[in-house]
Amino acid sequence: MLRLLGTRCTRGLGSSVPARPATGLCLPGRSQSRRASDMPRNHPPSPELVARSVGICSMMRLPVQTSPEGLDAAFIGVPLDIGTSNRPGARFGPRRIREESVMLRTVNPSTGALPFQSLTVADLGDVNVNLYNLQDSCRLIQEAYQKIVAAGCVPLTLGGDHTITYPILQALAKKYGPVGLLHVDAHLDTADKALGEKLYHGTPFRRCVEEGLLDCQRVVQIGIRGSSMTLDPYRYNRNQGFRVVLAEDCWMKSLVPLMAEVRQQMGGKPLYISFDIDALDPAYAPGTGTPEIAGLTPSQALEVIRGCQGLNVVGCDLVEVSPLYDLSGNTALLAANLLFEMLCVLPKVATA
Repeated sequence: MLRLLGTRCTRGLGSSVPARPATGLCLPGRSQSRRASDMPRNHPPSPELVARSVGICSMMRLPVQTSPEGLDAAFIGVPLDIGTSNRPGARFGPRRIREESVMLRTVNPSTGALPFQSLTVADLGDVNVNLYNLQDSCRLIQEAYQKIVAAGCVPLTLGGDHTITYPILQALAKKYGPVGLLHVDAHLDTADKALGEKLYHGTPFRRCVEEGLLDCQRVVQIGIRGSSMTLDPYRYNRNQGFRVVLAEDCWMKSLVPLMAEVRQQMGGKPLYISFDIDALDPAYAPGTGTPEIAGLTPSQALEVIRGCQGLNVVGCDLVEVSPLYDLSGNTALLAANLLFEMLCVLPKVATA
């Protein structure tokens, strides 16, 4: 009976295909060579038929598998927080986001998106990071994502601190070349170094610029705010060609017009979405390591992500959820919903 419930929960009700074992990227697994179009679609189970407390703790209670082969998109956890500069705890973000994702359902009535009727999606578990060595962790992340991207699978990442975006973009650039970037954050993340170190969660996009991973004329940063050590903290970014949209320029307004401009700027070339949960005001998302007041609202976050529909999105991440400061679970719940919205704007997703 337990085996039956597990199968129903992870494969979707009515499916005769057995669930894959609950393992992740860190463990060896059998390669799946069939094309995604030849495989049955995975569907999160309906809470009307399977209780939300039943099943393994995967993203949206999707199947967990070890290989990206045969998948159009996948959720991946990167439980790393040794690049943080203030409050730690983002290593527990992927697990908590998965727990809260039990509230998510299969379609998006607001946009008409039908992701699970369009794509084969699974949870690939977590990258086996090295919590004692940030450089080695970046190597492990890059290697894992190279395999995912090479398989034609679009990664949707559960962070982890923002350092992880750097090795992910290294992997993506090997396939796509320099990509556009939609970066939603309270912080620029283009510092050069801190305490003598050039790699931490405040430097990923400086390192990306130096390595030519970004198409700098197609980089937009939204939600930037907070105190600074200089009066012009945006100079480096704007000198690279980035568009920097301050949080105060978003106050009390819809971001739909802004996203129309972003879509025009991004065109049809590959685009990566990197969303730091601290872009949102800490009244909505307190569970993060470097909170800044007067941020975006959840409705504005939805406008930003939904505004990417029709763009050539090749990967996404949601980072910096720290459950230690998220007593209600609302930050992780918000993160889970934003990841679902990212899934809904992937290029192959049909709309009703």
